[in-house]
Amino acid sequence: MKDSKLIITKILNFQFSIFNSLRGAGFTLLEVMISLAIIGGLLVTLIYTLNYHISVIEKHEAVTIASLLAREKITEGRKLLENKKGAFPEPYSAYSYETSIRESSSPGISEISVAVKRDRDEVRFSALVMNPK
Repeated sequence: MKDSKLIITKILNFQFSIFNSLRGAGFTLLEVMISLAIIGGLLVTLIYTLNYHISVIEKHEAVTIASLLAREKITEGRKLLENKKGAFPEPYSAYSYETSIRESSSPGISEISVAVKRDRDEVRFSALVMNPK
């Protein structure tokens, strides 16, 4: 009987000591606030960086499309050899173009210049062509 009381007392003391050690476990309000401030700062930085890179990608996309459209207009300009202004059909209706033809310093050669614009972005290409006889 004494042994069983001793065993029960040891078990209760062990459980009580576990309970006391768990009571102090956890985070204080200050620790939680500091960790939230750090996470918030990281998220703001991440969102700003993401927005910046998306805007860079959009600008590169616009310049690439404008370059391809300008090459297309130079190819057309080699056949037509005329000054012209206009807009591109859908899906590139946001882009406008202006072609100009002028004589170069070499006889029999003309310079075709094409400017493709979208908002503030502009791409300008030039090519030299032989004048048709």
